[in-house]
Amino acid sequence: MALATAVRCLPPFQPSSLSLSRSFLLRPLPQFAVFKSAQNRIRCVNSGHVLEESAFGFRHGPMRVTFRLLEDESKRSLSTWGIRDAGGNLKNGVQCRAVPSSPPPPKEAAVEVPVIVDDDLDEADSSLLAVVEQLKLDAPLAVKLAIEGFEDFDQSDTVELSVLLCSDSRIRELNKEWRRKDSPTDVLSFSQDQPAGSPLTLLGDLVISVETAARQAEERGHTLIDELRILFVHGLLHVLDYDHELGPEASKEMEEEENRILSALGWKVKGLIYSSSVACDTNGKTTKGLGLAELDSDRDSAVISKTKFKVLFCDMDGTLLNTKSKITQKTADALRAAMDAGVTAIIATGKTRPAAMAALRPVGLAGAGGLLSESTPGVFLQGLQVFGRKGEIIQNITLDLGVVAETFKFSVEHQVPLVGFTGDRCVTLFSHPLIDELHDIYYEPKAEVLESVDELKKVGIQKVIFLDTAEKVASFLRPHWSLALKGRATVVQALPEMMEILPSGVSKGLGVQILLDHLDVPVEEVMAIGDGENDIEMLELAGWGVSMANGAARTLAIANAVTSSNDEDGVARAIEDYIL
Repeated sequence: MALATAVRCLPPFQPSSLSLSRSFLLRPLPQFAVFKSAQNRIRCVNSGHVLEESAFGFRHGPMRVTFRLLEDESKRSLSTWGIRDAGGNLKNGVQCRAVPSSPPPPKEAAVEVPVIVDDDLDEADSSLLAVVEQLKLDAPLAVKLAIEGFEDFDQSDTVELSVLLCSDSRIRELNKEWRRKDSPTDVLSFSQDQPAGSPLTLLGDLVISVETAARQAEERGHTLIDELRILFVHGLLHVLDYDHELGPEASKEMEEEENRILSALGWKVKGLIYSSSVACDTNGKTTKGLGLAELDSDRDSAVISKTKFKVLFCDMDGTLLNTKSKITQKTADALRAAMDAGVTAIIATGKTRPAAMAALRPVGLAGAGGLLSESTPGVFLQGLQVFGRKGEIIQNITLDLGVVAETFKFSVEHQVPLVGFTGDRCVTLFSHPLIDELHDIYYEPKAEVLESVDELKKVGIQKVIFLDTAEKVASFLRPHWSLALKGRATVVQALPEMMEILPSGVSKGLGVQILLDHLDVPVEEVMAIGDGENDIEMLELAGWGVSMANGAARTLAIANAVTSSNDEDGVARAIEDYIL
C-alpha cells in the first residue's frame, strides 16, 4: 500500500493522540527500535514519498504521525514501518528505505556585472570591443566564486557590481578627487554600504584604466584581458572588505584569495599582489618580496569606502608635529578634509590645552570652526584633564602632594630641571634653558618660578616633567623614579628627553575612554594615531590604532597599522588611507 494511502487512513490529529504517541515512543520495547538519524529522510518504497523527521516522529504535510521500526535496527536499510494510532495499534504497514538526506540547495543569487566603456575611450576600436565582451563573460563568474560562503548574500536575489573602463586621464581625476593623489592608477574600488538581507545587493563600482592595464600587461608579459582579469579580481576583493594594506597576514589572505579565484576560473595568471611584488633585477631574474611599502604606490589599486570611523583621536608631539614642532600644510589639509567628511577630530596629548591651541594656530586649526577651541572636546595632560561637549571639564585629577614635594626636592638637590603642570599653567622652582624650551619649542605656557615647595602644593599640580638628555633619562631618572614611587604614581615617556610622572591609575587611554563614554561613541567607530609609549593604551582602545613610523618599539608592535613618520606627513597619509 502506498504511504499516501496509509496517511489518509489516519484519524484526524488530536493533541491527546500526540501525547499518547510520544509516551509510547519513549517506552523501552525490545521489539521496536527507534530510527535515530536527524540527518536522514525516510523514502517509501511503495510510493516514493519522502517524510522529514520531526520532534516526535515524522511529518507528512499538516499531519503528524509516529513510526515504529518493526525489525532489528541493524537491518534498517529496508524495513517495515508502521503507522500507529493513539492506542498504539498498527493501522498500516509499508516498506520504507532510509536514504541519506541532503539539505536543499541554497538559493543562488543572480550576478550582474554591467561593463561600461567611458566616453574618453574609442568604443569603435575592435580590439577593445573584444576585450569588453570577454570581460562581460568573465566578471560574473569571478563574483560568484568570491561571494561563496558569505552569509550576507543568502537573502539576495541579485548581486550587482558595475565596472567602468576608462583612460588614464579619467582615473587620474577620480584618484585626485577621492584619494588626493594626482596621478593615474590601475583600479579604484568604490564599495557600497548596504544593510544585509536586501533582495538586491549592490557591491559597488570598479574603475579600471585600460591604458594603465595595457602598460602593465606588457611589463608582466601577458595579454590585456589577463591584466583586466587581475585588476577586476583585486578590486572585487577590496569591495568585499579584503585589504592588503592592513598588514602581512591581511596581505597574504588577500593574495591567496586572488590566486584561488583566478586559478579556479582557469586563468593562467597570478593576482595583483603577487604580480606587484615581483621585480626583475639587472640579470633578468625575478625576485619576490618587495613588501607592502613598495606595493602601496600611487599606481596600486585602492578601495574607497564611506568611512566607518566617526571619531579621530590624534596625538601631537611626534605625531601631528614634525621634528621642528610644526604642523605641515599637508597634514592640516588632511585634518580639514576629515572634518569635512563628518569625522570629529579630537586632540589627545600630554600638552596643556593652551599649548595645543598655540601649535594649531599657525595652520588655522585653532579657534571657532577649527580642530580645537575652548568649546571643543579634548584630552590633555596625559588624560588628567578632559574636556567634553561645549568644552566642559569632565575630568581634572591632581598628583599626590607627597610625590609633588619629593620630586621637586630631588630637582633642587640634583639641579635637574622639573616643571609642574596645573591646568593652563606651568610652574617650577628655578629657571633653566630646557624649561624655556618647553615654551619656545613646545608651545607650553611660560613657566612661573615659585619660591618654595609649599607654594607648589597650593596650586594643585597635576603632573611633573623631568627634562634632561635622552641618555640620562634612560640610565638614571627613569630607573630611579620607577623604583622610588613604588606604585604611588606612574612614570611615562612621550619623548626620549622628557620623563613624566602622573597620578597612579591615570593615562591618556583612560582619558580617551572617559570622553568616549561622555560622547556615547563606541570604540569601533574610533581611529587613533600616536607614536609614544603613552599612546599605547589609546591605540589599543581604538577600533583602529595607527602608529607613526617614528613610534616607540612597543607602540609599533601593538598598532593595527603603521603610517609614515612625523617628518613625512604620516597623519595625512593615515587619514587618506583609512578615512578619506
